[in-house]
Amino acid sequence: MTLRTLLLASAASACALPALADVNVYTTRQPELIQPVVDAFTAKTGIQVNLAFIEEGIVERLVAEGARSPADLVMTVDIGNLEQIVDAGVIQPVDSEVLKAAIPENLRDPENLWFALTERARIVYASKDRVAPGEVTTYEDLADPKWQGRICTRPGTHNYNLALLSAVIAHHGEDSARQWAEGLRANLARKPQGNDTAQVRAIWAGECDISLGNTYYMGQMLEDPEQAEWANSVRIEFPKFEDGGTHINVSGIAMTKAAPDREEALQLMEFLVSPEAQTVYAEENHEYPVLPGAEIPELVASWGTLDADTLPLDEIAEHRADALRIMEEVNFDG
Repeated sequence: MTLRTLLLASAASACALPALADVNVYTTRQPELIQPVVDAFTAKTGIQVNLAFIEEGIVERLVAEGARSPADLVMTVDIGNLEQIVDAGVIQPVDSEVLKAAIPENLRDPENLWFALTERARIVYASKDRVAPGEVTTYEDLADPKWQGRICTRPGTHNYNLALLSAVIAHHGEDSARQWAEGLRANLARKPQGNDTAQVRAIWAGECDISLGNTYYMGQMLEDPEQAEWANSVRIEFPKFEDGGTHINVSGIAMTKAAPDREEALQLMEFLVSPEAQTVYAEENHEYPVLPGAEIPELVASWGTLDADTLPLDEIAEHRADALRIMEEVNFDG
């Protein structure tokens, strides 16, 4: 019996509470990635959840709707996106002892405006044939000339790489971060292009030996018959900062300022950080739970031990504008 089946069975056997209202969620995540845990919440509480997938312009939509917005919650990925929602002034703080007890301090907003739900690590995909185990050690090492012509990555101005460079700034300062970006660019095998999956395909094709990528892409590739061959040509290496751990990013949730059904929305937020929901949600997305002690999905655990960096994500987000400026100054994508 799968974790999802166990969760639904447990929820269905619980005494359902009367549904006072539906909960409307704006999400940049594909609804099918969220639906299993949402279904379990509905089975347990009787509260229906309506998912509205908004691929682009979610902040602009919330701003335009203002107090008339039907959205109770907003779910998105990347600390940069979460901070954009904060800056837009369209969400409200949530004072919940359940959320604060479940989510480590560095994975939530200091003012309780957003809360992380899952973690993903920005790691290195390494060729099994051309890179020895343990050869990749630190992020700083990626700028070493020994990797010249051997690295692939998506554009440096993409949110995932901007978050990583923001973390480099937070650890070492702007000058060192610029030198690192220049060194990384000098080691590229080709112009930055495509997504993280495209980089693994390039390793499989022999165009490069290592690439930057998020962990969950490995799970997605293994589920695709065509891409599984690419995935099996690489292994995941967990580089660390010289004075820290492996860089992580998150998916997160926040309550809108309009929130027509705040009480029900809070119930959903608190359910999403419960042990059973955390495991199922992480399993569906091939990510790591944020709840300490929650079971890590078997496939994710097989990739190795994640020693996550403990820098507060909001501190990393403060350097995003500087990271973008540096990427442009070094002509990373040129």
